[in-house]
Amino acid sequence: MKTLLTAIITFLISINYLSAQDDSSMHAHHNMHNMNENDTMPSAEKNMEKKDYAPMGNMSYSFSLNLPMTRNGSGTGWSPDAAPMYGHMYHSKNWMYMLHYNLFLRYNKQDLNDKGSRGDDGFDVPNWIMFMGQRQVGERGLFRFGTMLSLDALVTGQKGYPLLFQSGESAHGVPLVDRQHPHDLFSELSVAYSYALSNKADVFAYIGYPGEPALGPVAFMHRASAMDNPDAPISHHWIDATHITFGVATIGVRLGQFKLEGSSFTGREPDENRYDLDKPRFDSWSGRLSFNPSKNWAFQVSQAYVKSPEALHPDENVHRTTASAEYAAQFNKRNSFAATAVWGMNKQKDEDGEHAALAEASYRLNKLALYGKYEFVQKSTHELNLDDAIYGHELFNVNAFTIGANYDLFKLNKTKVALGTHFTFYNEDKKLYSLYGKNPAAVEVYLRIYPAMMRMKM
Repeated sequence: MKTLLTAIITFLISINYLSAQDDSSMHAHHNMHNMNENDTMPSAEKNMEKKDYAPMGNMSYSFSLNLPMTRNGSGTGWSPDAAPMYGHMYHSKNWMYMLHYNLFLRYNKQDLNDKGSRGDDGFDVPNWIMFMGQRQVGERGLFRFGTMLSLDALVTGQKGYPLLFQSGESAHGVPLVDRQHPHDLFSELSVAYSYALSNKADVFAYIGYPGEPALGPVAFMHRASAMDNPDAPISHHWIDATHITFGVATIGVRLGQFKLEGSSFTGREPDENRYDLDKPRFDSWSGRLSFNPSKNWAFQVSQAYVKSPEALHPDENVHRTTASAEYAAQFNKRNSFAATAVWGMNKQKDEDGEHAALAEASYRLNKLALYGKYEFVQKSTHELNLDDAIYGHELFNVNAFTIGANYDLFKLNKTKVALGTHFTFYNEDKKLYSLYGKNPAAVEVYLRIYPAMMRMKM
């Protein structure tokens, strides 16, 4: 823990040194780069009044010169244009860079009252850091690269962290159940190119190794409605588990506020070695239609065939379907609200579909963040690693209710440290009472380290 804290302090000092250096040089480059973290963002329509394409220096959406930066989600996914954005921006002569990160130093106790045999507790540190850059290529082209790293496996171990009713992936040849798997060190290494056909139409291509295919909503760690919550959804493998895919190629087209895209990708989820690059297979496919009718809303529907996602069950393939709606609003410089509703279904051949639904929201009032989440998931005997001879081959309904809050203690230049806690109440099928107890609960206390909100006006 001492080594980890030393690394965190060094990391924060480095970030804030770079931020200070960027601030001191910003005045010299202001004429070229007409937007920084405290500037307003000109709309695409305003840019088009003088020129068909946004001028060099405007930080646009990563896959279009004519959409605002706040539409950035994860992979090629769309967030609402009014979504709050947390990060640091840096500039060079021709490039614009963004740094995002989120880290929770946490004590986590699942099954607070020790009602069952499947809960666990301990200290853990869910974390990720993302660095991306982009530059304009000619009048109509835009090149972008993205990287994302996580030290989950280093600080939480191969088994990840305790989370009741969570399932997916494995450690030491055993399925991970009631634990959230650690994310790989290399969670994204991607490049993309987009070309503006006009101010209302773009085509683009995206390649990631690893990366994220066109499937599902923006991944949970990048959704404005979920960033305050340190836990992954227990519906993760129904909704957004493909956000780390070792081998993905996506092509797409935007027409106005609609976007249609398709991906070829590797269906197999990351293996137990969290520090290597897995074998690319390109054996699965997905398609997604996105629609942002206004600055406050983002909708998507998607369908995928995922070949052999679990290494321990290589003969099982999944058809996955998702639909989601995201809402965001910024009331002033210190108040914002975000909410997301998602439905997902996994369907295997000759079996009933397994459904999941999630509704989550986050409200920020100055230094205080309040958040909540409801989840419904159908977990099978297989998902919970139960004996078919005892429990049969059926689906168990699981409900989870979470409420939490965190408060900013102090700010170190552009990095904030917040103290937070949250409580989760579970309601499961009565057939699972002997394992989990009736209505188990979990509690968490944490310090959150994250970048300040960037001040932008749509």
